[in-house]
Amino acid sequence: MQVEKYSIENHNERLLKEHQRRLNYISATVNNAEKIIEQLQAFQIAIPSWALGTGGTRFGRFSGGGEPRTLEEKIEDIGLLHALNHSSGAVSLHIPWDIPKNAAHIKALAAQQGLRFDAMNSNTFQDQPEQKLSYKFGSLQNVNKDIRQQAIDHNIEVIQYGVELGSTSLTVWLSDGSCFPGQLNFREAFQNTLGGLQDIYKALPADWKIFVEYKAYEPNFYSTTVGDWGQSYLYATKLGPKAYTLVDLGHHLPNANIEQIVALLLMEGKLGGFHFNDSKYGDDDLTTGSIKPYQLFLIFKELVEGMDARGMDHVSDMGWMIDASHNVKDPLEDLLQSVEAIMLAYAQALLVDKKTLKAAQQNNDVVAAQEILQNVFRMDMRPLVAEARLRAGAVLDPVAFFREEKIREKLIKHRGSKTVATGL
Repeated sequence: MQVEKYSIENHNERLLKEHQRRLNYISATVNNAEKIIEQLQAFQIAIPSWALGTGGTRFGRFSGGGEPRTLEEKIEDIGLLHALNHSSGAVSLHIPWDIPKNAAHIKALAAQQGLRFDAMNSNTFQDQPEQKLSYKFGSLQNVNKDIRQQAIDHNIEVIQYGVELGSTSLTVWLSDGSCFPGQLNFREAFQNTLGGLQDIYKALPADWKIFVEYKAYEPNFYSTTVGDWGQSYLYATKLGPKAYTLVDLGHHLPNANIEQIVALLLMEGKLGGFHFNDSKYGDDDLTTGSIKPYQLFLIFKELVEGMDARGMDHVSDMGWMIDASHNVKDPLEDLLQSVEAIMLAYAQALLVDKKTLKAAQQNNDVVAAQEILQNVFRMDMRPLVAEARLRAGAVLDPVAFFREEKIREKLIKHRGSKTVATGL
């Protein structure tokens, strides 16, 4: 559905006076406020096509009304999000959940919404209808050569869809691993997986990247063939310069220092993509920033510092995407909240005084270093994030606008109360 321009203007007009008061205060406090606003306006986060419907767990899924029934409707929903925050200008497709049967039509529809296509995502962690061979015991690691080839062929097919849509990257997440000791040979599983990834790598167009995603556990609980950042880095290094590690915030053991992982991967030039979510226990796929906002800021601090050290463009040299899906929230409201949290953490990271922090580090002044980071984290940067939206023609308070305009109710009226989105 389209958001009327006058509705946005009316919403912003009601909030403008209070917003201006808060903006004036933070702008007087922050020396580089204007530059931060400009960087916020440019920063974009891809929305995954599978997150637009109600998510689920192995115990159940409680679909809501008005969910997108087709890929076209999913793109409309992402266009709606982008209209509200102007920071969701990219789509990340999952194949085969969302196959673009008419790529030219889908690409044109996305362009009408001001959207481009980010990383493509393959799926060898599920068996699909009419699939010849099963991935029950793994895909690229499988002892059966024919199953490994099936997984390779699928990834190459995903690349071909991506080329048609204008994407330039492929994300590979493998659920391969084992549940019991002795189930597989670790070295053989690694070599089989590497061989499959090498065949996929050869099929990449010249301007493409491949992101090797890792996960500590689930669905396998004894071993995972790409189980941590070291294993992913090893694959990416062996594959070549177009291969990178992808960090998903939920794919770590409890209390892992993700900030340090990010810093080292950037130092080595091997961090290519980032998936945002949050967790209390493991891969909970909760709203970004809802559980560990300070950690999110610290991670972004390393992202900004590491990218700047390598002269990387914050917008185009990294794949940024949300990867969250849950049962109990309106998925569009959840995505609006996630984008807001990401933009806030990014703004805070841009505010860190690198020279002052470096001086504290060189003097082993632990208290000063802590104060520098915590003072930035405690500063309310929401007015700068809102100002970036305002200047881009979006709304000052996206979640409030979503509810004021009764957008979910309108989607239910248009699509029905029992629709179920494809995918999860």
